[in-house]
Amino acid sequence: MAQRPAWNLTSCREGVTLIQGEAFPGKEAGSTMKQQLIKAVGLDGRARDYIAYPKAVPPYPRSERIVGVKADRFRYHCGEGDMWPLTWGADGNIYAAAGDNKGSPMNFWRISQYSSWNNDGSGTANPAKLTNTNDWTIDLIDNLPVDPKIYCQNPAAPGIKPAGILDIDGTLYLAVEANSYGDRPLFNRQHNYHGWIITSADCGKTWNREATPTDFFTGRLSSCHFLQFGRGYQGARDGYVYAYFPVDEDGESYWENADGLLLGRVPKERILERGAWEFCASPDGTAWSREEQDARPVFSYYKMTGSDHVCYNPGLGCYLLGNYSFVDPQLHPRPIHQLSWPEAYRSQLTLFEAPEPWGPWSLFYQDDDWGTYGDYQPVFPTKWISPDGRCLFMVSSGSWDDYNFVVQKLALKLAGDADFPPESRYFTYR
Repeated sequence: MAQRPAWNLTSCREGVTLIQGEAFPGKEAGSTMKQQLIKAVGLDGRARDYIAYPKAVPPYPRSERIVGVKADRFRYHCGEGDMWPLTWGADGNIYAAAGDNKGSPMNFWRISQYSSWNNDGSGTANPAKLTNTNDWTIDLIDNLPVDPKIYCQNPAAPGIKPAGILDIDGTLYLAVEANSYGDRPLFNRQHNYHGWIITSADCGKTWNREATPTDFFTGRLSSCHFLQFGRGYQGARDGYVYAYFPVDEDGESYWENADGLLLGRVPKERILERGAWEFCASPDGTAWSREEQDARPVFSYYKMTGSDHVCYNPGLGCYLLGNYSFVDPQLHPRPIHQLSWPEAYRSQLTLFEAPEPWGPWSLFYQDDDWGTYGDYQPVFPTKWISPDGRCLFMVSSGSWDDYNFVVQKLALKLAGDADFPPESRYFTYR
């Protein structure tokens, strides 16, 4: 395991004092910041107080490129489970992993559709059609690609979840993470301890589970989320694979309510070589280092950064980042694992765009009470983006009735556009 930075956490009933640490917007580096606790009681009647971090206000300017978002009032639910990292396979299908369903902690799925969907043989999505028109299906391929009883030997991290997935010319790379459901009582988040990559050459029917050692990624790199380009990784910006890693000021990785994203890259033919990975060490992408400790966040949202996914939108020529984390009614960050339903299930969705994988990021959408039961992990399948980039499908998941493959269409209005694209006329049908 990677050694944690020297952080001191002194806790008491009245508050906590955080000393030293890496700078994130909302907290000054090297400062001493005393935080009060917000009183809360769980459904079991026990005190579940949590740290009163600053309110969730995105520290980024509004986008000058994307000036409006129209969301379909209908959301289509399919499958079951959550998280849903996905990639556009070389064979034309979308491949995805999910967590915690069908009696399994993690499984693997194929999303396929009819070639006539767009009437051009491409099989790409047609946003002018209604969402649920019997044109696509989701099928379970492997109900347990990785058995945690074999591969999760650290007693502190007995669970396993999918982090990111990528198809490169027909070979699937699935990044998985070992985790616990929280070990920080005053700000209790799902904690990722280490991660690794498994591969498949037959569309997920069989896996090489020893493609990398289970400690391939550790500490703040434990959750690897691949940047998505086109079909089979076509249309990539260069010969590298890029990946984002959610990170907290304490030098650890959490599923929700962390502080920022690190960015790594590796030559695509060397993705399974840990020593070939390097990390962005400057905010403008000009400095890269093989040393993990040199990595600096390329995206920061203090205590409001989730296990996020990023994709390239070729129609707009920019990168889209879907971010989530959980809040209380006053918009103070409050992890989903801090309380039980219904108190904890409120999330904030923020969408950002940038000209480069490292930014600079601009905010183009914000929903402070997202979904029905606090939804999470938005991702945009690159296959389901219109050629002009203005219509796209967002996949997410959530709790209770949203605990599955949730699909919602979005339409974007760009600066200079007279209106939203005409396909969005169906977003409010009765």
